[in-house]
Amino acid sequence: MKITVIGSGNMGGALIKGWAKKNLQQLTITAKTQTTLDRYTTLFSNINTTLNNRSAVKEAEIIILAVKPWLIPQIIEEIKDAIDFKKQIIISVAANIYTDTLRDLFDNQEADIFYVMPNIAAEFYESMTFIVPAENIEERKIKKVEELFLQLGKVKICSNKEVVAGNMLSGCGIAYIMRFLHAMMEGGVEMGLYPKDAQAIAMQAMKGAVAVLEGSDIHPAVAIDKVTTPGGLTIRGLNELDHAGFNSAVIRCLKAGLDKN
Repeated sequence: MKITVIGSGNMGGALIKGWAKKNLQQLTITAKTQTTLDRYTTLFSNINTTLNNRSAVKEAEIIILAVKPWLIPQIIEEIKDAIDFKKQIIISVAANIYTDTLRDLFDNQEADIFYVMPNIAAEFYESMTFIVPAENIEERKIKKVEELFLQLGKVKICSNKEVVAGNMLSGCGIAYIMRFLHAMMEGGVEMGLYPKDAQAIAMQAMKGAVAVLEGSDIHPAVAIDKVTTPGGLTIRGLNELDHAGFNSAVIRCLKAGLDKN
């Protein structure tokens, strides 16, 4: 499959690296500077690069817009006359620019356009990706996009409303989880561990928690009970989290982005 990724920053870069490492796609990528493109060709010999967005889209089966949201109108204006809307699929990973708006910007209400929200774990095949197709897109084309992103992790076909919540849990949630891991590290250091050891232990604890939940299919509250013995250390720590308003803080941090959508 021929894919063009316009934009090679954090999100575009995660997609590019994930697909390039698997060597399953014919990738063409663009960037603002040749220096950025050179960094990718140093890592991957199996990708094509160009500074010209118009030429990059001409032969692509799927065009991925991976630029900042405020650049989307500019990029679309630059490339729209070079696109064959009857043959090409367009995917935008620019946050909060939905398919209706994208079709308006392309001046084409029948274009095969998707709003997709992956996350930076795509590079390591662990993204949780949310896919919102525009109205009236053929099922086979939805399946094609789904299969493309399944190479980079898990996928959910959803509505605009679901993708907002999903992005807070997964896209933004990665940062929240890393903040928690960092706090665990700092606690480990205060108790006498070296930072690198504390990080490795905290990460393994998180992997272990996820493995238990995935392997047993039980509710987190049930799993917590299995670790918590009466009068033990775990319940003391859990009570300290409750005293600090941990659950409320997590919920509030997840809902903080909803006012912006």
